[in-house]
Amino acid sequence: MRNWPENIKVNQVRIARPTNKLQEIKRFYGDGIGLPVIGSFKDHDGYSGLMFGLPDSNYHLEFTQHAEDKECRAPTKDNLLVFYLPDKNDVEKIVLRLSSFGYKETAPQNPYWKENGVTIEDPEGWRIVLMNTRGINSN
Repeated sequence: MRNWPENIKVNQVRIARPTNKLQEIKRFYGDGIGLPVIGSFKDHDGYSGLMFGLPDSNYHLEFTQHAEDKECRAPTKDNLLVFYLPDKNDVEKIVLRLSSFGYKETAPQNPYWKENGVTIEDPEGWRIVLMNTRGINSN
């Protein structure tokens, strides 16, 4: 694994996005993918939210929902959150769980993701890819 550049002092990385379906998001990313909820809040200045660890609290996803239900449309089909899973059985288990919740595999926009991956849309149409590889920094 590469070391982080010494001139960039970062303690955590959070990827955040809004949602209008917080409970469905919790089921998809928590129960479906299996990410642990590492934090949550309710009615903080009109926002409620959840944070999922990736794979721990230093790297995490945050989903927020505003009390006034603002529009939260998904962007293009090429906006992806990619999980690199080296064990094919792990990919298959997640796909099976998500399928049991009604989330089916969809064709990726870019054919590259089809070669070793499975693309699935979350409750609001944002796409995840479960890649059965070790990732880009692997030997």
